[in-house]
Amino acid sequence: MSSKRSFWGWGREGEGPDDAQQEAIRQNMAQRLEAPDLELRPEPRLADIELRSPRLKAPAALAEICKTDRFERALHTYGRSYRDVVRGARGDFSNPPDVVAHPRNESEVAAVLDWCGEKGAACIPFGGGSSVVGGVEAPSDDRYSGTVTLDMDRMDRVLELDRESRAARIECGIYGPALEDALRPHGLTLRHFPQSFEFSTLGGWIATRSGGHYASLYTHIDDFVEGLRAVTPAGIFESRRLPGSGAGPSPDRLLVGSEGTLGVLTEAWVRLQDRPTFRESISVRFPEPGGFVKGARAVRALSQTGLFPSNCRLLDATEAAGTGAGSGNEAVLVLGFESADHPLDAWMKRALTCCRDAGGEFDVAPAQAARDPKAQRKGAVGAWRNAFLRAPYARDVLARMAVVCETFETAITWDRFEAFHEKVMAQTREAVMSECGAGWVTCRITHVYPDGLAPYYSVTARGSRDSELSQWAVIKEAASDAIITGGGTITHHHAVGRDHRPGYDRQRPDLFATSLRAVKRELDPNAVLNPGVLFDPHA
Repeated sequence: MSSKRSFWGWGREGEGPDDAQQEAIRQNMAQRLEAPDLELRPEPRLADIELRSPRLKAPAALAEICKTDRFERALHTYGRSYRDVVRGARGDFSNPPDVVAHPRNESEVAAVLDWCGEKGAACIPFGGGSSVVGGVEAPSDDRYSGTVTLDMDRMDRVLELDRESRAARIECGIYGPALEDALRPHGLTLRHFPQSFEFSTLGGWIATRSGGHYASLYTHIDDFVEGLRAVTPAGIFESRRLPGSGAGPSPDRLLVGSEGTLGVLTEAWVRLQDRPTFRESISVRFPEPGGFVKGARAVRALSQTGLFPSNCRLLDATEAAGTGAGSGNEAVLVLGFESADHPLDAWMKRALTCCRDAGGEFDVAPAQAARDPKAQRKGAVGAWRNAFLRAPYARDVLARMAVVCETFETAITWDRFEAFHEKVMAQTREAVMSECGAGWVTCRITHVYPDGLAPYYSVTARGSRDSELSQWAVIKEAASDAIITGGGTITHHHAVGRDHRPGYDRQRPDLFATSLRAVKRELDPNAVLNPGVLFDPHA
């Protein structure tokens, strides 16, 4: 397999489904969507892509770290949202960055920002480019003379490790696998695994308030940040490394979730954990009808016991069947615990009691539940895990068929969940049928808290060739409206970017938006950093 990243789709070249698997996907979709003429278009070729000439030329002092070749500019044009992948599959790279810079240190980051300020160019900080909300796209207005993408991949070292405090100072350009490889010899782990783990960076996680797939206790990257350092056009922003502080508003919180619009994250002190050595996992079935609601009530009980399962994912019946984790006649709870300190028999036993009390069924006694890493790749647990990791590759194939596929996630308190869920499902389904005529909406619960949960919805629908993005936009708007009017958040862990801006504008207090713009003017007076995400800096 190639180690080269796909310039238009997910992951690396050649790592997606092979020709036979793609044809199987096509036939399955054609049957389920009642679209016998469903066509799988070929992948785009880099040689066929038309790119405008660069509007900027790097100064001599930066020439060594700047690239303007076809691959670099195409790779950095988009993130990997559905809208991005469709445009990439069509060969539409009409608004690429003009220059891609790969700084090696903070001085070079500052020099790039200074150059952008002098030239009136936009600067887009870029981690792994796995944004699914339009978070790394160049501005399309004429306020800027061009766009420079700032790829942080060369700033990828573990600089300092404090074993006693279980913390490390790490450069923010490091990718997930490299980070874990560096910590493994010390018996430590960050234990933060978003779906994009292989193709995303520490800085990207922090900038977007990433959520890992561990379902309770430590769910967001916020929980691991001990201190931050960033380069802004106004200078260095550095917070003091502390285990906790009550000294005013947190400076870290200003940058966590700032999506590259306030500064370029360069280093972070992060809290670590000992690597787990004890594991137990099991799947629990909640038969339909009413299985998903019963399962959600079991999940609520689990979240309020203080057991803190590492995996607590509830799949509705359709999603469970689609991933191979269920038959389609029951919701399936994927439940797991892990520890670096103690056996987990008592935790699993109590958790299964909660599940049984809510109407759950399972085949294995607690003492026989899986206790080794290989067990995570077997049965319903393994089926869900494998489908979870392969989903982005399959999505690229669907995009080439003009199938509309989107995911959106939110969070809501337990007391409002059932009514909220009905509203979101109904409004989204109505939009799917109105726009596409055929399709389905599924839901899984991904993260749980004592006071609420994060439902994660998926849409698959019959698109019309060359109209699928307008169909997607209508469905996206309907789903977002249901979420906001129902009292949820426009995003639980996918970030805001540009795609969620309309919902975020409705959710965010007006005075907070005014405050953010004031901070932006202080840190980035020329508004060069990632304009258009979170808020309009020119408003």
